[in-house]
Amino acid sequence: MRIALAQIITGPSLEDNLDLLAGYARQAKDGGADVVIFPEATMRAFGNPLADIAERTDGPWASRVRGVAAELDLVVVVGMFTPGVEGKVRNTLLATGPGVETSYDKIHLFDAFGFAESDTVEAGTEPVTFVAGGITFGLATCYDIRFPALFTANAVHGAQVNIICASWGAGPGKAEQWDFLARARAADTTTFVLACGQGDPASAGISVKGTAPTGIGRSAVISPFGAIINQLDGRPGLLFAELDTALVDDARRKLPVPSNRRNLG
Repeated sequence: MRIALAQIITGPSLEDNLDLLAGYARQAKDGGADVVIFPEATMRAFGNPLADIAERTDGPWASRVRGVAAELDLVVVVGMFTPGVEGKVRNTLLATGPGVETSYDKIHLFDAFGFAESDTVEAGTEPVTFVAGGITFGLATCYDIRFPALFTANAVHGAQVNIICASWGAGPGKAEQWDFLARARAADTTTFVLACGQGDPASAGISVKGTAPTGIGRSAVISPFGAIINQLDGRPGLLFAELDTALVDDARRKLPVPSNRRNLG
């Protein structure tokens, strides 16, 4: 299967962000991709109000995404915001396209490095996987990458590939943490990891104020052995990769982490 990671920089406008998504999705299709992955907060960038734009996964914004996926015959995974309780939102990944229709609500909220996601976001509770082209994908979002149990749960549910969509916060050591955490989650689970982040606003001359995590780029495709297959820098771009699940099978024969795992409670 050929996949594409769309490393974009979104802003406050839902319409502009949809146009960006549609353009990159078409480029992904033209490049032969069967699945295209967009970052967390594609619907609207962090640092902007979220409650006023949150909608259900059958609402107008998501329906437009669904239309793009249907038109291009392409599975699209994209970060959006759905309504939560008491004025909060849920940080949601929508996966939609041929034979695929599901969503995942981010479980681990980013209350770290001076940012409190839980002030405005309600946590999800359940891992989510989906099947496309005979391959099982698990879903995760940004801060989830620091919690191996979610990636293991996805693998237990059959995931051969783990998708992590992010709007990673900048700061000392943060780029290195993103890189090694993505590699570690692949090695933990002997899955491919597709790590798709928002691009670095500074790379496009965009000034960012405050502590909201707005992206550093460095989207990457990681092998089931934890090796970086390919990676972008901070600038917007499209990263293609071929996924061969025979590599997952090979990794699990040589390094049977899933079958050696013990439930320690």
